[in-house]
Amino acid sequence: MKVLVPVKRVVDYNVKVRVKSDGTGVDIANVKMSMNPFDEIAVEEAVRLKEKGIATEVIAVSCGVAQCQETLRTAMAIGADRGILVETNEELQPLAVAKLLKALVDKEQPGLVILGKQAIDDDANQTGQMLAALAELPQATFASKVEVAGDKVNVTREVDGGLETLSLSTPAVITTDLRLNEPRYVTLPNIMKAKKKPLDTFKPEELGVDVASRLKTLKVAEPAKRGAGVKVPDVATLVAKLKNEAKVI
Repeated sequence: MKVLVPVKRVVDYNVKVRVKSDGTGVDIANVKMSMNPFDEIAVEEAVRLKEKGIATEVIAVSCGVAQCQETLRTAMAIGADRGILVETNEELQPLAVAKLLKALVDKEQPGLVILGKQAIDDDANQTGQMLAALAELPQATFASKVEVAGDKVNVTREVDGGLETLSLSTPAVITTDLRLNEPRYVTLPNIMKAKKKPLDTFKPEELGVDVASRLKTLKVAEPAKRGAGVKVPDVATLVAKLKNEAKVI
C-alpha cells in the first residue's frame, strides 16, 4: 500500500513572526523555515506503517516555491522513499492545494493520504477535508491513533466529549493531531541518504489544475498588546473588578 504524505513549508514554530509594515502579510524575508509540525507527525506515522510492513512506499508531496525541496528532503530523512514537488510561485490557498493533491492521488493511487490537520501559518484546517470531498474518499480528522487491518483502517479521533473511533475503507484521507506520535530525531546519515532519493517536479499546468486565488487578504495586523496584570487582596475585590471594570459578570 502506498501512503501519500503532503508536507508544507512554514515559518519555524520557534520564530516570532512579524507583520509587514504595510499590513499586507507576514514578513518571511531571512526567516527560518521548516516543516509544518502536524505534517511532521503525518510523515512519522506513515514511516511507522512502513516499518510494520503495512505500507510499501511513502511518498512526500509539497506544493509551493522551489525551496520546498528542503522540506521534502527532511521528510525523506525521516523515512519517506521519494518526493514530489508541485512548483509554483503563486500564493496557494487550501482549495488549490486540495486540487493539486487530488491530481496526484489520481496519478499515484495511494491506499492512504496522511496529512497534518492544519498548518501553523494560516490555521485553515481545510485541505484534508477538501481533498476527501474532491477525491470522494472517506476521511477521519484529528487522528490520535491509526490502526490498519487489511483493507480497513480504524482511526481514533479526539472530539469535544472524549474519543471517537471510526472504521474507514481504504483508500482514505487521515489528518493528524498532536497526540498521534512524537516524530523521531533526524540523524545526519539519514539526511545524507535523503539527498540521493528521487524527487520529481511538476507544474500545476502539467496536472491540469488552476491555482488562482479565490480569497483576498485585506489586512494583516498584530494582536493588541496585553496590559499588565493587577494583584488583588481578596476574592471580593476580584469580583468587584470583574463586575465594574471588566464588565464580564
